[in-house]
Amino acid sequence: MAKRNFQNKRVLLTGASSGIGWYLASELVRAGAYVVVTSRRADRLQQLRQAFGNPRKRLISVPGDVADPQHRVRLIETTVEQLSGIDIVINNAGIGAIGPFCEATPDRLRRVFEVDFFAAAELTRLALPHLKQGNQPAVCIVSSVLAHRAVPGKSEYCAAKFALRGWAESLRLELRPQGIDVIDICPSTTHSEFWDSLIETTQDVKNVRTGAQSAESVAHSILSAIRMRRRDLILSPGGKALVWLSRLAPRLTDNLLLKYAA
Repeated sequence: MAKRNFQNKRVLLTGASSGIGWYLASELVRAGAYVVVTSRRADRLQQLRQAFGNPRKRLISVPGDVADPQHRVRLIETTVEQLSGIDIVINNAGIGAIGPFCEATPDRLRRVFEVDFFAAAELTRLALPHLKQGNQPAVCIVSSVLAHRAVPGKSEYCAAKFALRGWAESLRLELRPQGIDVIDICPSTTHSEFWDSLIETTQDVKNVRTGAQSAESVAHSILSAIRMRRRDLILSPGGKALVWLSRLAPRLTDNLLLKYAA
């Protein structure tokens, strides 16, 4: 199949105020796409628009919480109204939490699932009628290597990412006859503000970022995967090693994670 190009593509992108989302928006605009971006921080979205001078209105910001159903409806309506349709949805928004499950509140589990899973699934549901009429349509899910192998201390986050992966695999088959690609991207640790916005996490928790990738390089890899029509992708060598070690030697992987990741 022909490579997907981004020239004049109409893209809806969540989680665009920093990190991976910021660079995704930047690269998409440079590639000639029309992009509607969202996040809770309106000031950061304004900074993103100002960084480009909003050329030809290619970057439209709609601030709000993607976990809010009304905001998701507003996002779809704005995108269709401003761009006359949708070609690509990139579900990038996400939050996390660190700490033992037994010490966490039920609200922590629900909040992580609302943002990391339900928001992506329900925004995509609303976009599907428009994607069916789109040009080289695609749904991209920015997930995590922890969708393939869970680690201690991040049970809610891992559970939400496992759910995303299962949903994406099923959706991919359902949408194939309609020509809509579903692309599941799994970064490993990334240098971003993600770690500064963890919920219900004690201040003394330290995150190991050895071998972390830059947000810019991750964004570039994501867009390359969309362009090349990849099915799914684990981005880092360390992430791939973790997944394969877990498949080949699960008990050994358990022991290593208990020793080094707990």
